[in-house]
Amino acid sequence: MAHEIEQFTDGTAAFFTARQDAWHRLGTVTTDCLSADSVMQVAYLGGWDIRKETLHTGSGAVVPNRWATTRLHPKTAVREVLGLVGDKYQIVQNEQVCDLLDFIVDETGAHFETAGSLRGGREVFVTMRLPQHLTVAGIDPIDLYLAMCTSHDGTRQARILVTPVRIVCANTQAAAFANNAGEYTLRHSGDIAAKLTDVRAALNLVPVFLDRFQDAAEQMIATELEWEQLQRVTDRLWPLAPGEPESAFLRKLARDRDLRHLFEQADTQQSIRGTVWAGFQAVTEWLDHVQPARSDHHRANKVLTDTATTAIKRQAFTFLAGRR
Repeated sequence: MAHEIEQFTDGTAAFFTARQDAWHRLGTVTTDCLSADSVMQVAYLGGWDIRKETLHTGSGAVVPNRWATTRLHPKTAVREVLGLVGDKYQIVQNEQVCDLLDFIVDETGAHFETAGSLRGGREVFVTMRLPQHLTVAGIDPIDLYLAMCTSHDGTRQARILVTPVRIVCANTQAAAFANNAGEYTLRHSGDIAAKLTDVRAALNLVPVFLDRFQDAAEQMIATELEWEQLQRVTDRLWPLAPGEPESAFLRKLARDRDLRHLFEQADTQQSIRGTVWAGFQAVTEWLDHVQPARSDHHRANKVLTDTATTAIKRQAFTFLAGRR
């Protein structure tokens, strides 16, 4: 189905497990893959031969300033349309990121974790687990991942995310710092090869981001927080405008009920309960695992690719860490 993980007629399906990292709900598990080339094969991301093709009307007239992006279907090899783009759009082949991904493996010791395509091939992603891990205040373990996401229909920029994941409930964290080194984006325009080279250089700043993240987390876990204080923060994250319909108020009540349970009673906060860090985890856990969605596929897709979800996590981190 075009709105979720791509599924093929031979029964290829997504991998599911409760409270796993969000992207494990989406793609092919690739932990035995040693190179980006092998990931391309295992996750059916190779050989797409993505092209930018001229559009014609039924009478044969050329449509000006609009192009179709197409690929060869990984199972049938039939060429199909992925999206419509403008003159400046530049193709990024799935294989084109191989060198970058293998560079990350060589430089960091990361190993490939999952990969897949979403929305009928319109988006692709690959995630890698870094060998390092963090432990906040000696009690809260966090794994570290790199995730690369891009689209082939012009709807999203390519992104590389440095993603800390809290192991106990598999929450993907998003922190806001000055000169944040936790995310890199590039548009599908101009010199793509040069932009990928710039991303390589930027990855050298990842240790700076991780040090800042751990320092801030240590301060948050050392600071107490009451539900009423957290509720004031969530009111800023999801403000109700004057004149909102009753349905919006009912959604707020349901969200507050869920958040209060996560903050005050959920087992996932047991070791950190009553702290600012627990408040932040309650928000991220709600976004990753509880917020209403049509399916686990949809929710996991938002966690990995939706910039709005990432923005809410960053705002929560900023507000709760005491920054304005």
